[in-house]
Amino acid sequence: MTAMSDMIVLDQVYKKFQTQKDGKTHWFTAVEPISLTVKQGEIFGLMGYSGAGKSTLLRLMNLLERPDGGTVTIDGEVLTDMNPKQLRVARHNVGMIFQQFNLMSNKTVFENVAFNLKVAGYAKDNIYARVMECLEIVNLTDRANHYPAQLSGGQKQRVGIARAIAPNPKVLLADEPTSALDPSTTRALLSTLKEVNEKLGVTIVIVTHEMSVIRRICNRAALLHEGHLLEVADVVDGQIIATTEVGRGLVQED
Repeated sequence: MTAMSDMIVLDQVYKKFQTQKDGKTHWFTAVEPISLTVKQGEIFGLMGYSGAGKSTLLRLMNLLERPDGGTVTIDGEVLTDMNPKQLRVARHNVGMIFQQFNLMSNKTVFENVAFNLKVAGYAKDNIYARVMECLEIVNLTDRANHYPAQLSGGQKQRVGIARAIAPNPKVLLADEPTSALDPSTTRALLSTLKEVNEKLGVTIVIVTHEMSVIRRICNRAALLHEGHLLEVADVVDGQIIATTEVGRGLVQED
């Protein structure tokens, strides 16, 4: 079996934010120096309580938040060395799914997905076919002419997935994509993400506070606490395999 190559490599990345308290400036470290590798084609989970730094770490991966130190490499390209123009091009390889959908309310489902293709410079003559192909993957071809207000929460999130995969990214970053969904809709959405991963070979990093999400679709998972990376564990047949004390904490957390 051929070993999977590294798709995402974080080398000692960290992030601080400036805050004001009692008229004084303070610095809060959201992500302590972290080194982490995500393999090509895997689904990797970032787990932790609220405030653990997992969403900030996810946003460091595509430089939506620029790290204060360290390097971010995706598919062999060092994003932290790029100028803004180079970074805009590189981000076409990194799709993003947001917790609150982030759909344009005045545009149809079709137009929401097509927008990402236009931004990526996709050939105009090929946009229609690609949009419909992506909507078929998420089972929403019959909603192409609907507006977001006419969709359920699960359908909106599936539009978000279709929009994210439209430019054929190599990486998909998902920030709490199931937090606003009921259990049944969550299971359906996770099945869609799993299908995208298997059919398209897209590497997925998913932020969640739900252990069931980790067990259902992830190959590996990392536990974060107060900005620190505590553990990286394998997930095999829905079971989290870890040997350290921290790892057992991840196994037991629910």
